Amino acid sequence: MVMFPNLLTFARIFAIPFIVACFYVEGFFAHLIATLLFVVACLTDFFDGYLARQWKQVSALGRFLDPVADKLLVATTLLMLSGVGMISGIHLIASVIILAREIMVSGLRQFMAEMKVRVPVTKFAKWKTAMQMISISCLLCSAMFPEIPVIKQIGLILLWIAVIMTVATCIRYLHFGAVKIAAEMDQQD
Repeated sequence: MVMFPNLLTFARIFAIPFIVACFYVEGFFAHLIATLLFVVACLTDFFDGYLARQWKQVSALGRFLDPVADKLLVATTLLMLSGVGMISGIHLIASVIILAREIMVSGLRQFMAEMKVRVPVTKFAKWKTAMQMISISCLLCSAMFPEIPVIKQIGLILLWIAVIMTVATCIRYLHFGAVKIAAEMDQQD
């Protein structure tokens, strides 16, 4: 039986192709739909976890799927924003850092799972994801109002703040992994 919080997570994943499709349509309404879909998808990120805890419906599927849905939503939208030039020049480095961190931490989680070690999600990592989502929301919104360049500038500033948070959480996770791997190696000696 799929619980409602997991349905919210699936909805976040389901929204991604529609957000992508909006990038291939010109005009204000396509930008509006992409922005609204993205923002609603981001809201499901809060509510799926909140409801799962409140209703005592936390599940292994939900713990696995929630970060995957976040990464898919953020990565896909960053790639699309980069592809259409909303993120360009030096700001592409921000997208690359975010994508590289997500791949690295996912790999670490998989490696640690093979060692039977669960890598806990920190509150700071949740704030990092929120900052990524807010910056992307601003960038999506800026496409609706190109005559107001400050919206895009705010989005890019927030994107770099998200990068700082992204690097900080990556360092924390890599340190956690190194400590656990060292402990495991000590036990084997």
